[in-house]
Amino acid sequence: MLVKPMGRGYQTNCYLLTSDDKTIIIDPGIEATQWVIQNAKNPIAILNTHGHFDHTYDDALLQRALKIPVYIRSEDSFMLDSDRYDPNREPCKADVCVSDEELIELEGFRFRFRHFAGHTPGCSMIEFEDRIFSGDFIFDDTIGRYDFPASSPRDMKRSLERFMSLYADDNRPLYPGHGKPTDIQNARKFLPAFIDALRFY
Repeated sequence: MLVKPMGRGYQTNCYLLTSDDKTIIIDPGIEATQWVIQNAKNPIAILNTHGHFDHTYDDALLQRALKIPVYIRSEDSFMLDSDRYDPNREPCKADVCVSDEELIELEGFRFRFRHFAGHTPGCSMIEFEDRIFSGDFIFDDTIGRYDFPASSPRDMKRSLERFMSLYADDNRPLYPGHGKPTDIQNARKFLPAFIDALRFY
């Protein structure tokens, strides 16, 4: 599989994951449409790690132009319908609201939405066999903010603890929603400090 990233508005990473001449689009934020259309080979789906506008801004444009489905965790689907941060963004309806962590198979791709609430109610890492797209849950040297409306420090703490438990022996690369890639074992080095900072939640 080949990964091609783009960072434009708000320095949000939009990713194209291509295998066997088919492409999945992950987090198409502001100004992603033209770049995606120019670079995506036979796009088959849009996957959103969470519902914030800087990751979903061009969902509706690409959904309409490419006639492909939009996937998101059910807890964040309301963010596609309306946006308190940018009321001018075109609303979008999710085609698939993922409500569990089952393995999804789509035209040769196999992935799951691994739920890690905190940054948003439906914040997820999208887990493929050989790499993980961590959205705004985990970055190269920090974690996502948990002070936005609909964020939860308590959920973030529980999610970080769950991450540490689930990925003890894993070292797949992590592709975050902002910034450069990292990997699981690097994240495991700094996450205990954040868990400790959240100990009163």
